[in-house]
Amino acid sequence: MKNEEIINESKPQTKRVLLGMSGGVDSSVSALLLKQSGYEVIGATMRLWEDKENPEVEGGCCSFSAVYDAKRVCDKIGIPHYTIDCQEEFEKRVIQDFTRCYECAKTPNPCIECNQYLKFGAFYKKAIELNCDYISTGHYAKVEYSEKYGQYVIKKSNEKKKDQTYFLYRIPKEVLSKLIFPLENVKEKAEIRKIAEENGLLVAQKPDSQEVCFIPDNNYIHFLEKRMKKAPKEGKICLADGTVLGTHKGLIHYTIGQRKGLGIAYKEPLYVIKLDINENKVIVGTEKELYKNTLYANELNWLIDINLEKPISVYAKVRYRAEASKATVSQTKNNEVKVEFEKPQRAITPGQSVVFYTDDDIMIGGGKII
Repeated sequence: MKNEEIINESKPQTKRVLLGMSGGVDSSVSALLLKQSGYEVIGATMRLWEDKENPEVEGGCCSFSAVYDAKRVCDKIGIPHYTIDCQEEFEKRVIQDFTRCYECAKTPNPCIECNQYLKFGAFYKKAIELNCDYISTGHYAKVEYSEKYGQYVIKKSNEKKKDQTYFLYRIPKEVLSKLIFPLENVKEKAEIRKIAEENGLLVAQKPDSQEVCFIPDNNYIHFLEKRMKKAPKEGKICLADGTVLGTHKGLIHYTIGQRKGLGIAYKEPLYVIKLDINENKVIVGTEKELYKNTLYANELNWLIDINLEKPISVYAKVRYRAEASKATVSQTKNNEVKVEFEKPQRAITPGQSVVFYTDDDIMIGGGKII
């Protein structure tokens, strides 16, 4: 496949695009592909967070090195690069939400919040200011016009192992027609690195970022303890019948499905199956007890018009790495749904998201698990 054939050819080729660049190989190759396809490309990196106590600490797409790498790539391929300061919005929308979730014994997904409010929110507003026709990122996802729904839709990437649509379900619906995902037809990551190598991009072998960008040392407990209004309190670790097995260090140390670090002995392996914030208890059980057929979700965002007067059939996934599974969605009350799976799902976790797809891989929306 030629580089210029990777991008969907259905959109005008002389339009201005604001491309979000993290300094990684995916967004760098996206810039190259856009330019080769005839777009007027502007690269931009958002400054999202800085550890003022340890400014030398580097982390993911938020770091100074990320900005530097993005600028080098833009210089190499001959496009302008801007840095956009979004730290105040990031603090409000992502970091404060992250902290509140743990205070409520939930497990958040900050990348989803960042995509909604920063990468496809504040970033889109900046694109309008710069008279751009489109915005673009290096996400592994597809966007195309659907005759069936009469609008642009997001579909799963060809690179199924890297597909990132799960993180994109809260994109504002009105942005869909202005989106370009240059990597939408890529079949494997090695293809991206090969393009980068062949075009002399210095980030060709740069590792993918794995940590939460504002916790580069992955010590989220230390991060939370500095920000929470109340210090975590010790409490009981119990079976579902109330049998006390030990003492926990504070609910923020635990998440649904966790097995390691419980510090208890039992006749068979035990996992966290519930965090009881009212009683300050960690409830544990066998792996079988981790599986459930039903969940409830709110804070819904639908990317196509959905009529829930009657239950609808979907494919749903409860975490990024999970397989989408057949399920039925029904409305329980305003902006809240009940999701019933054909097969039990492992470790359904409050604070995480459930995302819905059609049988032909169109993402139709999702919500927060409660």
